[in-house]
Amino acid sequence: MEASRPLDALNDARNKRVIVELKNNKQYIGKLKAFDIHINVVLEDAEERANNEVLRKMGVVFLRGDTITIISPQQ
Repeated sequence: MEASRPLDALNDARNKRVIVELKNNKQYIGKLKAFDIHINVVLEDAEERANNEVLRKMGVVFLRGDTITIISPQQ
């Protein structure tokens, strides 16, 4: 289904693995469990990565929407 609004795209990605990049250039990969209208997101089985290397496994993480620059579903 083609997403017609930004939140539709996030809904389509729910329970799928996504890459989230933050303003501080940190990158988190995990399963998108929840989000709100402020694009605050909750990831499950999350990993913090840099330069394609896992820095640490974090489990469940909450990321503030105002720190996020990119959310991309993994293929």
